[in-house]
Amino acid sequence: MTVAAEVPYRTQNWTLRKPMASGRNGVVVSQNREAAEAGAAILEAGGNAADAAVAACFALAAVEPWNSGLGGIGFAVVLKAGETKAKVVDFGPVAPRRADPSSYPLTGAMKNDLFTWPEVVGDVNIHGPLSFVIPSSVAGYAKLKESFGTAMPVADLLAPAITLARRGLAQDWYTTLKVASSASVLRLYAESARIYLPGGLPPVPPYQGKPGFFRLGNLASTLERLASAGLDDFYTGEIAGRLVADIKALGGVVDAEDLAACRAIVRDAPTIDWRGTHLVHTAGGLTAAPTLEAVVEGMDATRPGAEGPDAAWFASLSRVMREAYASRLEGLGAAKAATEPGDTCTTHLTVVDGEGTLVTVTTTLLSSMGSRVVLPDTGVLMNNGMMWFDPRPGSANAIAPGARPLCNMCPVIVTPKTGSGPRFAGGASGGRRILASVYQMLAWTVDFGMGLEEAAHRPRIDVSGPDQTSADLRLPADTLAALEAAGPVVVVEHGVLPINFACPNLVRVDAEGAQGISDVISPWSAAVAAKG
Repeated sequence: MTVAAEVPYRTQNWTLRKPMASGRNGVVVSQNREAAEAGAAILEAGGNAADAAVAACFALAAVEPWNSGLGGIGFAVVLKAGETKAKVVDFGPVAPRRADPSSYPLTGAMKNDLFTWPEVVGDVNIHGPLSFVIPSSVAGYAKLKESFGTAMPVADLLAPAITLARRGLAQDWYTTLKVASSASVLRLYAESARIYLPGGLPPVPPYQGKPGFFRLGNLASTLERLASAGLDDFYTGEIAGRLVADIKALGGVVDAEDLAACRAIVRDAPTIDWRGTHLVHTAGGLTAAPTLEAVVEGMDATRPGAEGPDAAWFASLSRVMREAYASRLEGLGAAKAATEPGDTCTTHLTVVDGEGTLVTVTTTLLSSMGSRVVLPDTGVLMNNGMMWFDPRPGSANAIAPGARPLCNMCPVIVTPKTGSGPRFAGGASGGRRILASVYQMLAWTVDFGMGLEEAAHRPRIDVSGPDQTSADLRLPADTLAALEAAGPVVVVEHGVLPINFACPNLVRVDAEGAQGISDVISPWSAAVAAKG
């Protein structure tokens, strides 16, 4: 007889379904439907996948501000139609030139937040003005358009974001839940509290009728300025001056020289050989790509069965991923990974246009609401990228002027090595959970031949470190038993909060057209097809 205490507690008693979108004129997949619609509208107006991705990224600043925005960083992978080699647009995190390790004194305790780093006095590496790295998202979006977009004016790409920012952020149940989860820190910063904590308290959604809207400070006017003056204004113009003044007034060290020197870089995408049949084009470098490569190599001997992923397959993946994470963290010289809480802040979007060009973008503020600091003169919510660094002096991932930390983003594009089979593009949000979800979505579509809907709705495992595997309680009993035999396992629910699994999305394109699907659990996510 099963003891009641051994049964995982369930918060959801429903079956969720997320529809796939398909069409011949392109598909945009995002964690927010309004952002996906913004990108699809650009495709319909004659833009390509890069244009649509830029429009969707700017729109996300207004409709999903805790995950990304003008104050963030990221990576994109682009594969033009008819080509076989992808490119990376690298606008990853870089510490300011005046970053001073002595500004982050240690308390002597360990911090169990997104990373198990030594605790810093006042958590100044986690929130507040000293947690900022150089905000490179606008530079990344500009480089994506410049290198791969059409002649469509930047003002056209910003128009949906401006409209959404003028309206404000919907004060629905999901927004108010996200705000409440960050309220204890948002209240410390005047403009953040003014916007998100009316009356000093987390808001609640209206009980009946349409939701109210948060007015996002000066974000709309900042977007309007960028539309008229150009995106460089963020780094060398009027907006740059406003950013620098606000950061200085708050006690931060990102300055005019940091902004003026900020550059996004286009480089060749490294590839991973997938079972000799496909190539996985990645962002490489300091992203999760090297660990993904280790997992792909480790799983090469585990042949996919005809009946789909079975208990033995999941057990192998659990072992391989824990070994890969042990190597990753040992290489960093970091403390062992702990289970991440559910406030990782990242967003992922994937686009394919009617020509077949693929763009996959992961962009982030790091924590939910990033630094929790909204700069009052611009409405820009800043990142807390300094949290990626190990604050111990002399560590392999130490704080230093102009340094780049290791991060977890994993945008990918998959192509057949020979022939003209389907191409895939995707990625996920969710910190160290990203890698497991990306690998499983690729394995299920490429190895097991699943359609996008079946892959997206299938229960997964997560491995976020070397010590433990999380397993969806919907997995079959024999799979859960095999996972337990393979190592430490915790059985969890796939829900909105706590966030136990990453939020992936995926696009597939072939001669018949394109398909896309978003994360099933995310309440706002959607795939939107461009109309013909």
